[in-house]
Amino acid sequence: MTLLQFIGAMISAGIIAGTVQAQETGTLKKIKDTGAITLGVRDSSIPLSYLDDKQSYQGYSIDLCMKVVNALQKQLGLSSLNVKMNPVTSATRIPLMANGTIDLECGSTTNNLERQKQVAFAPTTFVTANRVLSKKASGVTTLADLKGKSVVSTSGTSNIKQLTTLNGERNLDMNILTAKDHAEAFLMVETNRAVAFVMDDILLASLAASSKSPADYTISSEALSVEPYAIMMRRDDPAFKKAVDDAIIALFKSGEINRMYAKWFQAPIPPKGINLNIPMSAPLKAVIAKPTDSGDPAVYAAK
Repeated sequence: MTLLQFIGAMISAGIIAGTVQAQETGTLKKIKDTGAITLGVRDSSIPLSYLDDKQSYQGYSIDLCMKVVNALQKQLGLSSLNVKMNPVTSATRIPLMANGTIDLECGSTTNNLERQKQVAFAPTTFVTANRVLSKKASGVTTLADLKGKSVVSTSGTSNIKQLTTLNGERNLDMNILTAKDHAEAFLMVETNRAVAFVMDDILLASLAASSKSPADYTISSEALSVEPYAIMMRRDDPAFKKAVDDAIIALFKSGEINRMYAKWFQAPIPPKGINLNIPMSAPLKAVIAKPTDSGDPAVYAAK
C-alpha cells in the first residue's frame, strides 16, 4: 500500500467511524443503550391518540409512531424494543419532551414557528383547522356570535392562545375558560357551562360523533387558522430527526399512509364503531406528495 493509499484508507475509516458515532449519540444512543423508547400519548384526542374501552392507546398518530419505532429498531440493530406509553396533556407535552421523559409525542400537536423554538417536528401527517363547536340550539355559527359569552378551549394549546388574541382584537368580551383536556372542554359545552368549544375541527368532529347526542352539535364553517399536525421530538438532535423523518417519508412513498388514513378517518373506529367519513384534504395530499416540516401555516393554506 502506498502512503497515499494509506492516508485515503485512514480518511475513509474516520468517515465511517464518525458516521457510527453520530448514529449513537443523543436520542438514538439513549434508545440503543436502554432498549426502550417512550411515546407521549393522549387520552382523548380521537381518532389520533386516545384510550379505548380496554384502556389501550389507539389512533392514527400512535400507528404512525409505531411505524417509526419499527424503523428505529431495524436501524439500531435491536432484536426487540420496549415501547412505553406515557400520558401527556396539551400543557405537559413540551416540558416532558424537553426534560427527556418522552422521546416521541404521538398526539394531536400543531407544528408552528413558535413551538419550533423549543422542539422539532417530523414531516406533517395531518392538516386541520381551528373552528367553533356549539349546540345547534345556541344559534352560534361564527366567532362573532360568541360576543359576551363563555367559551372554552384546552389549556396549553395554540388554539387558546389564538382565541385570547382574537378576543382582544375583535373586542368580543368573551369569558374564556380553560379545560385540562379535550374531553373536559367538550363536557363543559355538553353541560352548558360554556356556549362553545374552540379547537381543531377533527377533534371537535370526533368528540361530537362520540357524544350521547351527536345531532345536537354544529361546527362552524368559519376556520380561524390552519393547523398542521406532526410527531414531535427534541430539538438539536439531527441524527434522530433524520431517522424519524425517513420513516415517515417512507410511508408516504410506499402509499401505506393512504391505508392508515382510511383506517382512522373513513372506517368504523373503536370503541363505538363510529365512522367519521372525512376524506383526505387537498393540503394533506400535497404534503404527502412533497413532504414538509414547515411550521408556517401559509405553506398549507396555499396548497
